[in-house]
Amino acid sequence: MDTIKLTIDNVEVEVEKGKTVLEAAQSTGIYIPALCAHPDLPPAPGLKADTVVYLGGQPYQSSDPDEELQGCRLCMVEVEGIEELLTSCTLPATEGMIVHTNTPRVQELRREHLKTILAKHPHVCLTCSQREGCIPFESCPNSIPILERCCSKLGYCELGSIAEYIGIKQDIPRYTYRDLPVKKDEPLFTQDYNLCIGCTRCVRVCRDVCGIGALGFINRDGEIITGPIAPSLKESGCKFCGACIEVCPTGALLDVDIKRAEREAALVPCTHACPAGIDVPRYVRLIAEGKFAEAVAVVREKVPFPLVLGHVCFHPCEEKCRRGEVTDPISIMALKRFAAEHDDGLWRQGIRLAPPTGKRVAIIGSGPSGLTTAYYLNKLGHSVTVFESLSKPGGMMLVGIPRFQLPEEVLAQEIDDIVNLGVDLRLNSPVTSLDSLFEDGYQAVFIAIGLQQGRKLPIPGTELDGVLIGTSFLHDVNMGREVKLGSKVLVLGGGGVACDVARVARRLGVAQVHMACLESRETMPAHPWETKAAEEEGIVIHPSRAFSKILGDNGRVAGVECLSVKWMEFDKEGRLHLENIEGSEHTLEADTVIFAVGQALDPTLVGNGSGINLSKRATIIVDSEMMQTTRAGVFAGGDVTTGPASVIEAIAAGRKAAASIDKYLGGSGEIDDVLAETAKASPWLGRDEGFYDRHRVLVPCLPAEQRIGTFSEVELGFDEGMAVGEAVRCLRCDLRLQISPVLLPPAEWLELTTENIDAAPETDGVYRLLDDQKEVIYIGSGPNIREGLQELQKSGEEWLEKARYLHYEESLMYTMRESELMQQFLQEHGRLPEGNDELF
Repeated sequence: MDTIKLTIDNVEVEVEKGKTVLEAAQSTGIYIPALCAHPDLPPAPGLKADTVVYLGGQPYQSSDPDEELQGCRLCMVEVEGIEELLTSCTLPATEGMIVHTNTPRVQELRREHLKTILAKHPHVCLTCSQREGCIPFESCPNSIPILERCCSKLGYCELGSIAEYIGIKQDIPRYTYRDLPVKKDEPLFTQDYNLCIGCTRCVRVCRDVCGIGALGFINRDGEIITGPIAPSLKESGCKFCGACIEVCPTGALLDVDIKRAEREAALVPCTHACPAGIDVPRYVRLIAEGKFAEAVAVVREKVPFPLVLGHVCFHPCEEKCRRGEVTDPISIMALKRFAAEHDDGLWRQGIRLAPPTGKRVAIIGSGPSGLTTAYYLNKLGHSVTVFESLSKPGGMMLVGIPRFQLPEEVLAQEIDDIVNLGVDLRLNSPVTSLDSLFEDGYQAVFIAIGLQQGRKLPIPGTELDGVLIGTSFLHDVNMGREVKLGSKVLVLGGGGVACDVARVARRLGVAQVHMACLESRETMPAHPWETKAAEEEGIVIHPSRAFSKILGDNGRVAGVECLSVKWMEFDKEGRLHLENIEGSEHTLEADTVIFAVGQALDPTLVGNGSGINLSKRATIIVDSEMMQTTRAGVFAGGDVTTGPASVIEAIAAGRKAAASIDKYLGGSGEIDDVLAETAKASPWLGRDEGFYDRHRVLVPCLPAEQRIGTFSEVELGFDEGMAVGEAVRCLRCDLRLQISPVLLPPAEWLELTTENIDAAPETDGVYRLLDDQKEVIYIGSGPNIREGLQELQKSGEEWLEKARYLHYEESLMYTMRESELMQQFLQEHGRLPEGNDELF
């Protein structure tokens, strides 16, 4: 690599040949202010304007499209031997060049250029002494109209930071509202062109980085105006990736309903909605690129059951998918299944088995939580034994999920993958005593027995012939046992299990299958797709029904006496409150009644004397972070701690338990793998006409009439064309997290050391402590800054361990100033700083 050397502000800088002076300065931490420049974008100066852009659907014509863009001109520098000041973002760095970035001449010209920029942008708040305690869009102490002052980014606006660094000239004219369009009816983000400063970052990232070209700019009598190239974002070809928002230095482009403190979770909600934290955008992108084995490897970095989840996950990720704000959410679960079905074993190349630690762990139960814990602990080098009371492994995945949703061979395949890595699986091995496991030399135990027992409602008639329990019913059917049903089955319950029971009954030849539940149709616990599938198969649902008793005839079920429910709710303690409609008594006829109204813990293992405490709901009490029970060395997870949940939630509990048990045994608790490529994804998305209107690819299903009488899979899965076609619909929201942050003006933070504390002034003022990410974790004030910091240092508060930096400022009105800073933090983060929060 050819390099050259130059001097910037008396610092010798060596940089790759071909870099600009701005890039050279940034490479060594020397700050040069710039608004149009961005680390990931080509320079703005020299660009030619478009002929027309659209604001609010109306065309705005360029008066001089041939005039080249000058840029913000805030990055001017002085070069020895050259009279004129030059823009460092376009100036090539050359051998021996001597550059000065902050001379009085440079400072004055920057202030002039900033004055020009701020003349067309609200700026009164930038010069207000009370701005840090101000709440945008509320009353102004100076009575300035909202349209002339307010921006929701006040306090963390890049333009504001640069203006404070450069300094605002006193003769700056008052801002006059430009009355340009404000668009709030497009998906995902808002556009307020009154706040645009014409830096064209949005145009360049859309065109030059993402390859979309949905945005342009015009030159109207010297005023740079940006906007879509067509009347709407849809017509402009926008792909709603949000890159334009990420680079915007003002509040002109803003996300809808995304708080800065929750930015990452809100920008990539699919990953953060996944209980196991699977990197959804990454594997969806790999499917779009045809890299199916790599895609399933990404899934396997977080879970050992990609194919199972591809069949039965309740996919909370899809509910949060931002593509759903445009048309329909991505079919993430179906894509996971497709990738897993096209697995060539690439992920195995990345598996690393640690050397044996000599530590032994017993896991009770081979359901999703237990096997996940076993998988990770085994890879960490621990000797893991899984005890399963049944003759086959899988827990509720095996006995609680119908075969038409999860074929047994699918489950068996992924369990074999776990066992073949070295897990000791012992079938037909019930555990009845925790003491015996410790006596056998196990150092830790994980209880993952689920909730195997079903419940009946405490109403008359439950002893009649023909009354069954849903969990036992599914267990028997899945294990191949004969189950006798009548000709009219009534399932009591409105959740997913109730739907499963009803659909299984139909497949066993029952012509009339009904469901009845307390909840209204809108509040039924079952997911909409579950009730839809049930009704497609001829199952009749009776919502808002209370059950008073089961009717009998000669010892056999004859029906259920019901009342219509006016309203119902469960309180925080799980107690039911309801009001029935007077005079609404009626009977639902049935010769078989199956309860699907909840599940319960088998107390054999964790009864009195076990050292395990149970909650009021008869679930095992654990520390929510460590998954440890009230008995040392015993951990628990899955339904046995949470109540009935889902496979993915149980897997997530297994991951957390594995990390905690490893720490308990002296390990680091690091369980994650890297099984697929981790290279930075290309931001190039390209134009794709019709992208906006493209709807979700529907998963092919067996017709309802073909499902009855067979346990064949209902959902048939994607073929390659469907999968790739669905994957390319992704908005690629995660690309925003790859965009480089801009270099902001240097902050006045000091390292939190005894020397710096002892050097603090003994005057009135406020002080802030920050963590290693330079996020404020404490705000304080007092009549003596030094003494206040010293007392805080001696307090021994637990949160102080995170403090790394310090900032203080002298202020006679320190109480008011502290309140202003606290209000600013609360507005930005929706909470108090960690250290202050513990005081309230």
